[in-house]
Amino acid sequence: MKPEREIPHEWFRHNYDALTDAQRRVMKSAMERQPITQNTNEVYEENLSFSDKLSDSMARIGGSWRFITGFCVFLGIWALGNMWLATRAFDPYPFIFLNLVLSMLAAIQAPIIMMAQHRQLQHDRIDAGHDYEVNLKAEIEIMALHDKLDRLRNDQLAEILNRIEVLSEDIRRMEQIRNTDA
Repeated sequence: MKPEREIPHEWFRHNYDALTDAQRRVMKSAMERQPITQNTNEVYEENLSFSDKLSDSMARIGGSWRFITGFCVFLGIWALGNMWLATRAFDPYPFIFLNLVLSMLAAIQAPIIMMAQHRQLQHDRIDAGHDYEVNLKAEIEIMALHDKLDRLRNDQLAEILNRIEVLSEDIRRMEQIRNTDA
């Protein structure tokens, strides 16, 4: 097998020092014949803090149809209850307190959803980086197979040429023997 510093030039058309970390990982994995695949969900979840997990859960709940349906029911009960209580209502008709609650909910919910989207973007970047490494390794393995097949074919051709030369020598000898006997 070739030294580690010669292989990158064949596979990447760069010298070893110009390789990225991902390319070095892929090269090492290919040389050691080790798989490069990994579960990116596990890698991503290892780095999540409690607050990250909590905001993801809140965003998942806040963006669900169950939440929307439940909140619509809550708003309907609030409005109907206050209209039914009429003079004894704790939040009469323009529902100022309800507007305050909705504003506070929106003020809290929007940043939480944005944080969850930002983390999803980070997860997508991890996935894209991993996909790049897997594709790069597949490409390297295909190139290595092509090289191996080319070497095998060249060896077979050399063997065939040697056999042809031996056979042609045998034919020449037989012709010489026949010419001398005749």
